[in-house]
Amino acid sequence: MKWNKEYYRRVIQHYVNIDDDIDTENAAKRIKDAIWFRGPNAWILAFSIIIASVGLNVNSTAVIIGAMLISPLMGPIIGIGLAIGTNDFELLKNALKSFLVMVLISVAASTLFFLLSPLRLVNPTELVARTSPTIYDVLIALFGGLAGILENSRKERGTVLSGVAIATALMPPLCTAGYGLAHLNPHFFFGALYLFIINTVFIILATYVMVKYLNFNTVKGIDQDRATRRRNLMTCIVLIVTLPSIFTAFNLIKASNFERDVQAFVSENKLVGRTYIYDYRTFRDHGQKVEISVTGERMSQEKRDILTKSAAEHGIKQKQLIIKEKAFGMTENEMRSLIKGIYDKTEQELSSKDARIVKLQARLDSLSEVVKSLAEGTREPENKE
Repeated sequence: MKWNKEYYRRVIQHYVNIDDDIDTENAAKRIKDAIWFRGPNAWILAFSIIIASVGLNVNSTAVIIGAMLISPLMGPIIGIGLAIGTNDFELLKNALKSFLVMVLISVAASTLFFLLSPLRLVNPTELVARTSPTIYDVLIALFGGLAGILENSRKERGTVLSGVAIATALMPPLCTAGYGLAHLNPHFFFGALYLFIINTVFIILATYVMVKYLNFNTVKGIDQDRATRRRNLMTCIVLIVTLPSIFTAFNLIKASNFERDVQAFVSENKLVGRTYIYDYRTFRDHGQKVEISVTGERMSQEKRDILTKSAAEHGIKQKQLIIKEKAFGMTENEMRSLIKGIYDKTEQELSSKDARIVKLQARLDSLSEVVKSLAEGTREPENKE
């Protein structure tokens, strides 16, 4: 078959062309109308923040997602991107003012909730997850923002904005920052605030890019030097926000690989002679290290050398391996009894985890049905002739 460049160009253009579906004039009006935080919007924001805080406090992903669907957080952020892209400095001033009000309401409401909440989880995984942003959060915010402004610009809008609100996750970081403030925990406060800044900056950047690409009407008679300075400032902010997230992502990948190597090493060396590895933990102390806890017969130098050699084969250096011995001088029967007890406990934990997985899957299926119902409820009926 002969290559027909023009034919394939037309086919591709047919599928990717968006000009006929875009209405920038109405899109700009909708975005400007959505930046204000007063009256019902302010109350809805405060209520959704409390709902999200409850979800974070009890480790409930479903509740957090519900709160994100309720929240009107995206309005001022997209408004800032539109203002920069169209050189509308009056809109920029109003959007920034609303953005500040939004942040203050959110942090104040979540701080008050966590000050009053009697619940203190030992392992608040949903809160911890919002304290270490990486480059992947940058990508989510960027492409979520692109989807958001494109959806805002369509003549007939669907349910994309709800998905963008969930994906970019603006609300949970603000709630986590409130938790850090309530408990005077700088790690939670600054880590969550950094994630919120990442999401905000890259949604603004995505909006700016799409506003330029879609040729939104710009405000005339604006000092171009001033506009250029603002764009340069935005570029600097993007770089400053991005660089630490790349470093965090690198450390996350490194830690994940180290954890994987440690698991393989421990699994392969559970039993060395009459010495049993019954526990281990990884930590960072001038580099990544693993401490293994062993019991049974006292370890000879030969057994230590075997463990050290095996660790090296799994990428764990000798200085990264710490061996902690306990319960010396056990008889063979005592050791077998201890090992049997450990195995029984491990099986019980695995059964418990399987039950939790089944329960979470059921909740996920239920949530999917709710989201599907919402999508069907918000879909506009087709015009009938």
